Amino acid sequence: MKQLSSFTVLSMYGSDRISITYNVVNDSTGDVESSNNRESFYIVDEALESHINAIRDYIREHKLSD
Repeated sequence: MKQLSSFTVLSMYGSDRISITYNVVNDSTGDVESSNNRESFYIVDEALESHINAIRDYIREHKLSD
């Protein structure tokens, strides 16, 4: 099974892209089969884009305002 270890949202060329890092773990033994695997994809799903924008709005309101 894949276990997410981190993700980042990047604004690139007017589009948002998500980069993920994950480990692959054996379902039966719990042994790590591979680690620090990386993938990325552009956000094309409207619901996902809405969630990302909500996180951005939260950060602007609660962490960047004076």
